[in-house]
Amino acid sequence: MLYLHINERVNDKKLHKMERKIDKLLITWKESRSRLPLILQGARQVGKTFTLLQFGKTNYQNVAYFNFENNPELNMIFAKDISPAQLLPQLMLLSNQTIFEENTLVIFDEIQACERALTSLKYFAELAPGYHVVAAGSLLGVAVNRKQYSFPVGKVQIQQLYPMDFEEFLWAMGNKKGVAIILDCFENNSECALHTHFLELFKLNLGLGGMPQVVSEYVKNSDFNFVVSTQKNILNSYVADMAKYASPMETLRIMAAFNSIPSQLTKQNHKFQYNLIKSGARAKAYEAPLDWLKASGIIQKVEKCHTPMLPIVAYSVPDFFKVYMSDTGLLCSKSGLNSQSLLLQPLQLEGIKGALAENYVASALQVNGYTPYYWESEGKAEIDFIIQDKQGEITPVEVKSSENVRAKSLSHYIQKYKPKKAYKVSAKNFGHENNLISIPLYATFCI
Repeated sequence: MLYLHINERVNDKKLHKMERKIDKLLITWKESRSRLPLILQGARQVGKTFTLLQFGKTNYQNVAYFNFENNPELNMIFAKDISPAQLLPQLMLLSNQTIFEENTLVIFDEIQACERALTSLKYFAELAPGYHVVAAGSLLGVAVNRKQYSFPVGKVQIQQLYPMDFEEFLWAMGNKKGVAIILDCFENNSECALHTHFLELFKLNLGLGGMPQVVSEYVKNSDFNFVVSTQKNILNSYVADMAKYASPMETLRIMAAFNSIPSQLTKQNHKFQYNLIKSGARAKAYEAPLDWLKASGIIQKVEKCHTPMLPIVAYSVPDFFKVYMSDTGLLCSKSGLNSQSLLLQPLQLEGIKGALAENYVASALQVNGYTPYYWESEGKAEIDFIIQDKQGEITPVEVKSSENVRAKSLSHYIQKYKPKKAYKVSAKNFGHENNLISIPLYATFCI
């Protein structure tokens, strides 16, 4: 049985190092002559702290780590003079570490908890560029919106970290050869001989999601009870953040909007409807809570585009949008879906389960640097996603959760706008007909 085969593979890989795509970017940053302090932001538990600590351990003589959420003395240091000349001696005393220029990685974790620390990055860039300073923030977008002190615009490099995509998931499972096989099939439009095997791994990934701690628990234990517990803990930490960083009234509205996401995705039309939060709810009351969830990295908003022309943002309709969770595993947990039962079911999914496939593709496109939009034509046709690539081409991406891949809307779009290529993502194997490229769901990371 393939399910057992997957577990056997995982048990052999308990000690496998968890790699991230961002590791290469961090090396490039370290070696850059024009290096600025780096801010790594993203939702809580996406792996920011572990990634930076691992990077420092591997590439520097030593690491000086500071966490602003659990160290009041640290915040007191930054309440005074924040020039590097004044800060560095105090930071060395506090951490009991010598901070060497070029050879020490200085990590400011949960930097959103100290606005003065954010401002200090400007002075590191201007007055002490030889020091390697990185910062991580789980709610940085929320903190910046409420800042009292100046944000170091133009003096920092900002990088977003998302949950692991399917490629990183395969790395964690010790299956880099599988990544190479999928990439080769994608580039050559050739059918994949291991298609069924990769679909099973995709279903596993769909239920687990891409939070590193969740994946790590499964790799170590192959026990879905650990998975469920870890996912619930992460969701609880999100709720705790709402209460900590928002007023009581804001917290209630943020939680109400957050709790409505499964029902938003269950309905046939996935466009966000305020009345599903509660009867009589209005946009004015819940726009800010949705912005809070987006700024914290918990959700992704995909706006409508009425005309697929360049630049897409100029033709967007912000009042109409869809909301997806940043992680499909957390969506499963929030929806009461069991990861193990999802793995054992066929991929012909309906309702919230079908929405998982769409959520998965939205997340994969975001990880690859796209800002996806959806397109609708007078209620007659709708394309799940359209993206603008680096060459300026606008490409439609239609998602089908099962092998039933009839796509009238996509045909209508192609006939009307004649894109150079179009993607149809489904449970079917790779295929190519004219400019229509069919790819399996597990290969979305190739786009």
